[in-house]
Amino acid sequence: MKNWIKGANATVLSLAAIGIFILLTIFLHSLPGVQWDLTASKKFTLSDKTITTLKNLDQEVHAIAFTESGQGVVYTEIKDMLDEYQKRSGKFTWEEVDPKKNPTLAQKYSIASYGTIVFESGENTKSITSTELFGYGSEQTSYTFSGENKFTQALVDLTSGAKHIAYAITGHNELALSDAYEFRTGLENEGMEIKELNLFTQAAIPEDAETLLILSPQKDISEQEAQLIVDFVKNKGKLYMTVGLAQDMDKWVNWNKVLEAVGVKNQNALVVESSKTLSQDPLAIVPQYGYHDIVNKLSEQRSIVVMPVAMSLGQVEGFADYTASAILNTTDAGYGKTDLSLFTGSSQVTQATIAKKDGDLGGPLDLAYAISTTENTPKAVVIGNGLFLRDDWIAEQGNRDFALNSAGWLNEQKELVTIRPREEMIPDEVYISLPKQKMIFWGTIAVYPLVFLVFGGIVWWRRRKG
Repeated sequence: MKNWIKGANATVLSLAAIGIFILLTIFLHSLPGVQWDLTASKKFTLSDKTITTLKNLDQEVHAIAFTESGQGVVYTEIKDMLDEYQKRSGKFTWEEVDPKKNPTLAQKYSIASYGTIVFESGENTKSITSTELFGYGSEQTSYTFSGENKFTQALVDLTSGAKHIAYAITGHNELALSDAYEFRTGLENEGMEIKELNLFTQAAIPEDAETLLILSPQKDISEQEAQLIVDFVKNKGKLYMTVGLAQDMDKWVNWNKVLEAVGVKNQNALVVESSKTLSQDPLAIVPQYGYHDIVNKLSEQRSIVVMPVAMSLGQVEGFADYTASAILNTTDAGYGKTDLSLFTGSSQVTQATIAKKDGDLGGPLDLAYAISTTENTPKAVVIGNGLFLRDDWIAEQGNRDFALNSAGWLNEQKELVTIRPREEMIPDEVYISLPKQKMIFWGTIAVYPLVFLVFGGIVWWRRRKG
């Protein structure tokens, strides 16, 4: 009887200890912000900027992660990060949806790929793809995760309520917005409203226009159109212009006037980079960064930009109305081919075609400028390439970030969030054959528990007999 009472007491005490542990765990888990992050990279610790943003949320924000069931497209980092946001604010919620099982919802948000995360507040939405969140680490065995930066920026953009009106100039075979869907969507997610404008038919720039988008025109503009743009820029307007290779562009007059209005000169030279890159394509330029808010973060993250068939730009000598900062340039080994007919005709481009010759420009060459007023307010961004904005190029390396960073700087988005990406080590993978998998499964499920049960039974039997 005494042994039975002792056993019962031990059982009750054990159950009580387990119950207290469970209740304490549930209580601590329910407390917002109470946790101990013991990971080396502090992957579960949010920055002060994120905590403040979540604390100050005054409207409901709901995130939807579109994933394929059973495929694990929402990586553990993304799920953990969204869970942290939800724990920190009662205004933020998120869910996981399979677009195949819910095609109506996927169509509503124009979901084009798995791994897209849509943040929504009221009628405003902002989309982030999982490919934007991961990058190369400092070592081959590591990677970076920028989830906190992207997610917090999404919250700031959705709750700021600011809208910027931009008009894309058409009528000169510019890059169609349909071919730059990702770029356009990115701008809209950053709070811009994009409209198209044909100056030849409308003969005026609308009053609500803040920015003009001129994306790699293939024909020269008329003198009247050019004057409208120059007057707009010299007054209140801003300019986002890309200059791409075009036939007979060395004969252009009026587009050059537009560029000169912001202190930039088209050097009519196709850039060739002779220093070695992984692409092995001398016309796919991987430029160096200048020092500017647009590219500083990209430089810190060691994220590169790839520009196919880029044009060299220069500054107008003696121009003092605005200040131009070179934000992209080639190495000293780069040079500019001034005979553009070699690349716009029907003949095949060979190594002999791109070889440096007398009359070509020597490097380093500038590929992009950020132009500011004397009061240091953004006025224009001019980039000597437009192909990088196409859907088939914008996903390359840091192209999308550079495109959106430059537009964000131009629109004076002072609430741009800068949170360093977290670097994680790639987990070591071990291949286990099918027989070993079965051995591990049955060993942990049956054999090991049975062994402990047998030994426990022997000990119990011996004590009972003793």
